[in-house]
Amino acid sequence: MVAKITSGVSVYGALYYNQEKVDKGKARTLGWNRIMERPDGTAGIPECMRSFEAYLAANRRTEKPVIHLSLNPHPDDRLSDGQLEAIGREYMEKLGYGDQPYIIFRHEDNARPHIHIVSLRIDEQGRKIRDYKEWERSMKICRELEQKYGLVPSMKEERKVSNAMTPVDYRKGDLKHQIVNVVKPALQDYRFHSFKEFKALLGLFNVTVEEIRKSIDGKICHGLVYAALDEKGRRCGVGIKSSDIGRSVGYEALKKRCARSKAWMKKHPVPERTKGAIREALRQDTRQGFLRLLAGKGIVPILWENEKGVIYGVTYIDHDSKTVFKGSALGREFSASVLNRLYGTPLPATASHKDTAVKEETAGGETGLAEGLLDILSTESRPYPGEETAEGIYGKKKKKRKRRGPHVG
Repeated sequence: MVAKITSGVSVYGALYYNQEKVDKGKARTLGWNRIMERPDGTAGIPECMRSFEAYLAANRRTEKPVIHLSLNPHPDDRLSDGQLEAIGREYMEKLGYGDQPYIIFRHEDNARPHIHIVSLRIDEQGRKIRDYKEWERSMKICRELEQKYGLVPSMKEERKVSNAMTPVDYRKGDLKHQIVNVVKPALQDYRFHSFKEFKALLGLFNVTVEEIRKSIDGKICHGLVYAALDEKGRRCGVGIKSSDIGRSVGYEALKKRCARSKAWMKKHPVPERTKGAIREALRQDTRQGFLRLLAGKGIVPILWENEKGVIYGVTYIDHDSKTVFKGSALGREFSASVLNRLYGTPLPATASHKDTAVKEETAGGETGLAEGLLDILSTESRPYPGEETAEGIYGKKKKKRKRRGPHVG
């Protein structure tokens, strides 16, 4: 059994997330603890909010007083509602939340039935519940519950399988869950130098990312917003803030991942196997042949083109070594100028090879997080046609009415 623990600010948001699935028939309420009940013996969001109210009112210091847990048994485990509720209650007791108000939901929106629990990190006096080494204690509790209830143990190999990245399908709904299953493994498992390379990687799985900046008390704060892409590369659905997923996929985490990746890749050059595969693919007469041969070897080249079809940059994504790198990192024979001569739009005769190299270096040079964002938002640097939309980063914006001045006459 695998446990996931997240902290939040909005208890209503956590409750609504679960209740929405209940309303859609994808979840149901199993039980609760220290929650007010309706006359018919049921409980919903209003009852939970009233039960949590006194705790939240007493809180003075904890910034994220909400705890939202999910307990995920192995897909082979067949557990009844009663067993899942008992597991949830025992887990909360052992973690130190046995006397807290909480509610348990059973979710069936994927192949693995699992439970979600919403509670508070603060007690009746407003003091924070002890969370020292919470993750380690949670793992120990999961192992104990596996033995007690005869569950299939969650081994490291199974956790790797659960991190498999599947392209997002916006038609299936539950976009947040789909996007999380792409973004987390991408940031944890792959190595890349820049925001641009990270965005190119996500694009393969129908996900895009944008940076947002806010000025709070004169200080510039950075954040990320993730969203789904349709089959034409256009953003669809509402954007999801990285803070709604977790710090592990936030701006600072991305910046650190880029720095660590750059240092690692400096000591570990691109493998000769990868170079050999690209060298062989470049002998193909057509672009389709070039792409097809590399795809068979687990390598995806992202060709950066302008509106005239001139290839000015190339980013290679090697799924075997889980690395993302520029063509220029391999050498001149793998550069964008070579790819353009083979599969792009020939440059005018007046353009010299030297000019081409300068343009290529400018367009495909290393960029930091902010510079990479400016580059990838330019019209000529979109690898996914039609990605430009009239929507804001969180979804469609409402049109503002023009204010008319006082009528004179």
